[in-house]
Amino acid sequence: MRFPKVAGRWSLVAGGKGEGDSHLSQSLSKSYIPYPISFLFVLVLSLFASPLLAAEYAIGADLSFLKQAEQAGTVFKDNGQTKPGLQIFADHGYNWIRLRLFHTPTRLPNNLPYTIALAQDARKLGYKFLLDFHYSDTWADPGKQYIPKAWEAKSHADLTTAVFEYTRDTIAEFRKAGVLPDMVQIGNEISNGMLWPDGKLPDNWDNLTDLVKAGIRGVAEGAGDDKRPRIMIHIDKGGNRKATEWFFDKLLSYGVEFDCVGQSYYPWWHGTLLDLRENLAFMATKYRKDILLVEVAYCWRPTEYRNKPAPFPESPEGQRDFLDSVHRLVLDTPDHRGVGVFWWEPAVTGGLRSRGMFADDGNALPVISVFDRWTRK
Repeated sequence: MRFPKVAGRWSLVAGGKGEGDSHLSQSLSKSYIPYPISFLFVLVLSLFASPLLAAEYAIGADLSFLKQAEQAGTVFKDNGQTKPGLQIFADHGYNWIRLRLFHTPTRLPNNLPYTIALAQDARKLGYKFLLDFHYSDTWADPGKQYIPKAWEAKSHADLTTAVFEYTRDTIAEFRKAGVLPDMVQIGNEISNGMLWPDGKLPDNWDNLTDLVKAGIRGVAEGAGDDKRPRIMIHIDKGGNRKATEWFFDKLLSYGVEFDCVGQSYYPWWHGTLLDLRENLAFMATKYRKDILLVEVAYCWRPTEYRNKPAPFPESPEGQRDFLDSVHRLVLDTPDHRGVGVFWWEPAVTGGLRSRGMFADDGNALPVISVFDRWTRK
């Protein structure tokens, strides 16, 4: 490691697979606000991670908008060559797809037939499949968890039954279509509960855990005689140890049984990479469950986040270095409990394109190749 000789610049020689074949550098500029220099030690420690085989590690992408984009004529290119989006990601080692499901969407495409069709396309290319139940007609996140319109008048008991039956029937439809998920999220970023107001936190833990348990039972019953998909609980506290502990300690105290912890990590909202590293180690040690970062992203050009703390410049190279660093931290999680990273909507178009992995002309950005060294023989 070399510390700065000139203010604002440093470089670090990093060895993927211990081969010393990666040179990872940062150039600090006024376009972003760097984290403290202690961030360097995160990278140094992460270099000694023992790489897992690709089959054991989820290299994932939430591609829930992909089919809609391609049907609308969006073209994706890799090294200038036009290819289907799913093929491009598969060519770069991606082996998991994450798909969100809305109950009865009126504006967005993510209903059951659309999601089944996209899952079938992905399965043909060998992807494993993570299904993300939002239990809403639209986006569910920490700031809003709108109950589906069809369920608005239900009592808590009836709502719990509805969650069970809807989950069971949905999983059965995926199974019938030949795309039983490998893993299922019961809710999306449920740090503040779900199906508000019935399951809203912090006041309704009894209700929330009833609803979550109903969803878990629905997954098991919908899978029938097939192997039950692994169950994930997903919150948005990637770099927040205290909030993570508060949520999962309480959830477990109600006897909720699940397999994996899912976290979102966007550096504008969820802490530094040091915070992420601390929380990964904490979760692995305390909860002894596999951990996946199921939503990460970083911008390849300046955006509205430009004045918030950021570990790298908002540039194509900075975006690549961000994902490489996050991946190494996950690999370095104690007891090999860090088992995957998913980029949120890397093929997104429109206003959020700066978070994606494709430039305005449709060409893949450098970030697409982060996993090549880990997956290509």
